[in-house]
Amino acid sequence: AMDLITFRSDTVLSDVHLLLPRGQRLMARLNAAGQPVFVSRFKILQDGSGSACIPGNEVAVSAAPGERGGSPGEEEEGERGRRQVMESLLDEDGDLDVLRRPTASLRAEGAVAERDKVCPIILSKGEGEYSDEEESAADRDVIKIEHTMATPLEDVGKQVWRGAVFMADYILSRQQLFRGRTALELGAGTGITSVVLATVASSVYCTDVGQDLLSMCERNVELNKHILQPAGGEIKVRELDWLRDDFHTGAGRQFSWTEEDIADLHDNTTVLIAADVCYDDELTDGLFRTLYRIMGNLHNPSTAYFSIEKRLNFTLRHMDVSCEAYDHFRSCLEALGKLADGRTVFSVEQVPPSFPQFFSYERIGQLELWKITASPLECSILQYLRWPSEEPQCQS
Repeated sequence: AMDLITFRSDTVLSDVHLLLPRGQRLMARLNAAGQPVFVSRFKILQDGSGSACIPGNEVAVSAAPGERGGSPGEEEEGERGRRQVMESLLDEDGDLDVLRRPTASLRAEGAVAERDKVCPIILSKGEGEYSDEEESAADRDVIKIEHTMATPLEDVGKQVWRGAVFMADYILSRQQLFRGRTALELGAGTGITSVVLATVASSVYCTDVGQDLLSMCERNVELNKHILQPAGGEIKVRELDWLRDDFHTGAGRQFSWTEEDIADLHDNTTVLIAADVCYDDELTDGLFRTLYRIMGNLHNPSTAYFSIEKRLNFTLRHMDVSCEAYDHFRSCLEALGKLADGRTVFSVEQVPPSFPQFFSYERIGQLELWKITASPLECSILQYLRWPSEEPQCQS
């Protein structure tokens, strides 16, 4: 039944999977929910200056879009050639002229054209067993990710979304901001962004909720040892539920936090990331409560980065195109920036999307990156700004 993939009415499919070449996506197994699990290869491009972006990687690959070298004349000639190619694909009205399959294979008049049956290639039926454990030098710039496709909304974390690779682009283009840091990813999903972050940071807490999803994260960490070991980064997969007010602890429980983990998180974490995780208002509220609680208890000033895709939909309630999930995210950002709790000052700013692209995907204008900075508020400043006539109640 592995080649009989059914689609439900609430099924959603990431554009990243739609654009991946068929040869880069192979079915590996069925997960605990009976969903087909695929393995995709995400090639890391160079940064346009000729240097590879993964530490220690010197494999020559193509430059990122918009970052290619060449004289102005050569670039102008290349752009003119690309325009000619595009114009040749358009009809007289300017619409894309799609080539159709020939009708010679019709069995009879009115019959449906025969199509080649596409059967997935099964790498292994075992749990996380792969025949290509020994990575060659040519694979040092390739990230392998287990994921599902076409999932119901509650399982979208098992797919790879544009916001995740958009965040990975920023990490690889601004490595000095993350180098040697202890970092926390909220809602890691498949863990692809944590893997990229661990090539620069010293330690990454890769967190999400759900046994099946966290097991997938852990397998993806194992799949990418060929990148992580030379870089020296460590990834710890842990469960973190935004709808709870505490860490999942307990001896013997898989993906639970130890007291040492929690102490390390509070003592050393300075960077937090969350990639395309705001699609449900209740979860977004829980995310911001968790973010506030964690950043407010860190012992050092910290910075959080959010990537989000503004998805426009026509709604009957508005009888217009809107993006309610994005609007709610923005309202939470605004509320956090205005928060005055007497302990922490939060500042919010949008990051321009002018950094290079290191992965092959469609970087659309609806992708945004936001930066949140949290700094402890000193008692002396509190006394001057907020309590000029009374004793401030500050916590050290």
